[in-house]
Amino acid sequence: MDYDEPLFFQVISYAKRAERDVIDMVSGNPDWGAPEAIGEALADYAALGGEDFQYAPADGLRRLREQIAADRAVDPEQVVVTNGGGEANYLGMGRALERGRGREVIMTDPVYPYYPGKTTMLGGEQTFVPVTESGDLEPADVAAVASEETACIVVNSPNNPTGAVYDRETMAALLGIAEDNDAILVSDEVYDEFVYTDEYASALDVESSHRIVTGSYSKSFAITGFRVGYAIAPREHVDALRTRHMLTNVSGSRPAQYAVSRAIDAVDPAYFAANRELVKQRIETFTAALDEAGADYTKPRGAFYVMVRFPGFAGTLENVHRLIDEAGVAGMPGASFGTAREDWLRFALVTPRVEEAAARLVEYFE
Repeated sequence: MDYDEPLFFQVISYAKRAERDVIDMVSGNPDWGAPEAIGEALADYAALGGEDFQYAPADGLRRLREQIAADRAVDPEQVVVTNGGGEANYLGMGRALERGRGREVIMTDPVYPYYPGKTTMLGGEQTFVPVTESGDLEPADVAAVASEETACIVVNSPNNPTGAVYDRETMAALLGIAEDNDAILVSDEVYDEFVYTDEYASALDVESSHRIVTGSYSKSFAITGFRVGYAIAPREHVDALRTRHMLTNVSGSRPAQYAVSRAIDAVDPAYFAANRELVKQRIETFTAALDEAGADYTKPRGAFYVMVRFPGFAGTLENVHRLIDEAGVAGMPGASFGTAREDWLRFALVTPRVEEAAARLVEYFE
């Protein structure tokens, strides 16, 4: 799978040029707003000056690393703060490949397209494993393709684009495959505050020296522009992650880290619960409309995306443009996530106009 152009931006740009009102369901930019503590912390930070306006420590503000470590039950020395979850995944995949154990990176199909893009950039080779109809990943299918050439297994749970959630048994099996082949499991858990089932398990719930876990505050605090993420790795990998991070970025944004750190202490858990409930309601509204339209879909157990297949309507970029022009709804082509769901579309439920979008789709496909 090649990733030569950022289709997300291409679709958004096309929608903005449309000569009609278009409901944006393309990108995962939360619409419910950041906690008040974020803005308050930034206002306070503006008055600090001096050393506080200089480079942050290369691995992140000490206080923030301690908070992440406490939340994930690890040692602070295992935590590297990154420029968003995207860089954390890049660091984890880079570490897996630079060990010289092989060039293969195993990932799902459908897949968030930045993973195969990073694989190519890092000089790796992609191997795709199709998921089940519900979006689940069968460890046996991964084991069937893994070999001594496997450097890395990349998973994302809760999953973008399918909404699948992996349980502890799945995570343990995937880590067993990584250990058997001396590979590293990179587990992207950026949507861990958006889980609607009791089955979810982090890769950190299974003890192993063959895993690097990544996360971010972009979705949980609705601050995608702040770029505050993190990687958690066994100590033998931390120095390599820190060095690659320094060579790429020097350090992360100090004011953004400061604001996130303050918010971690200040935000009531009710904030996250309310956002989960909001997304759950949107899922129900949207999928009920899809039933009415006679569509197939994956009902997410986590994250906030729905993959949809409308009868006789392939998930191509051309059809995405048709939906924008003729229905006023912008989604992503399934083909941008791989070959397994090329006849599907993906919609992000991060707009207050979900009900209106659902009605437009029902009308269009009736």
